[in-house]
Amino acid sequence: MVTCYLKYVIDPYKVNEFEEYGKMWIPLVNKLGGTHHGYFLPHEGANNIAYALFTFPSLTEYEEYRMKMALDEECQAAIKFAEDNKCILSYERSFMRPIFK
Repeated sequence: MVTCYLKYVIDPYKVNEFEEYGKMWIPLVNKLGGTHHGYFLPHEGANNIAYALFTFPSLTEYEEYRMKMALDEECQAAIKFAEDNKCILSYERSFMRPIFK
């Protein structure tokens, strides 16, 4: 199992747009074989940092998701939405594996 951990730097004046973007991606990740654990928006503290977490059974399955995502019209529309309204200034992507016991 591998979890993709995304740290976003967002425009603090466009949190609503970023929230709309996140709501687009949750069902898309699930549709394409992952398990989305949600987006986490600023509440207290920094007003320009947001997070997202989603899991795939393996890094290979994540790579397959990326190939499917590139061909999926809904995914491309979500990407275009963020590009058009510039709610995301930058992001970092990391992959982690859990330890349960």
